Amino acid sequence: MDMVRRLPLFATLLVLLAVGIMLRLGFWQLDRMHQKAALLARYEQAQNLSAEAIWPVTAAAAEAVLYRRSSLDCRSAGGATAVAGQNARGVAGIAHQTRCQLAGGNSARVVLGWSRDPALRVWSGGRVAGTIAPGPRLVADPPLAGLQPSARPDPSTIPNNHFSYAVQWFLFAAVALVIYALAVRKRLAGDVPPR
Repeated sequence: MDMVRRLPLFATLLVLLAVGIMLRLGFWQLDRMHQKAALLARYEQAQNLSAEAIWPVTAAAAEAVLYRRSSLDCRSAGGATAVAGQNARGVAGIAHQTRCQLAGGNSARVVLGWSRDPALRVWSGGRVAGTIAPGPRLVADPPLAGLQPSARPDPSTIPNNHFSYAVQWFLFAAVALVIYALAVRKRLAGDVPPR
């Protein structure tokens, strides 16, 4: 009982609050791990669907059709960009993209294909088919503008590292408790004068 009275109340409550928050974050990461696993399983199934999805015009609609095949009619194309990308064999190079104007005033980002040459490609538009990737963007398959095929969007490249984050939070909580226990032990032994 005397030992409990000698514990610093504010510091003990602060450490316990911090440990509680760390534990909660660890369990939250475990929940996220299961949610991400379900999401990745849904993406894997989407790759195998044979029916084409309608090109999404909102972010919410895009999330529901990621990794599915789709096509669109690009009435005009512009705003070409070249970004780092990989080809179908995994070789690093340049992914050529453009912004397509669609009927109804909407637009879509299209990855035309891959090359080693960073010079921008001109493509005036037309019918394009491919896979819906995050962004959303349509990765053309077959490629356009004389380019080689870009890597097909693959959900297996999305990491599900929430378990390691959970372990980190649990370790932080354990370390905080051990450090606090050592500090209290030192204080109770009389090495640190009470404040």
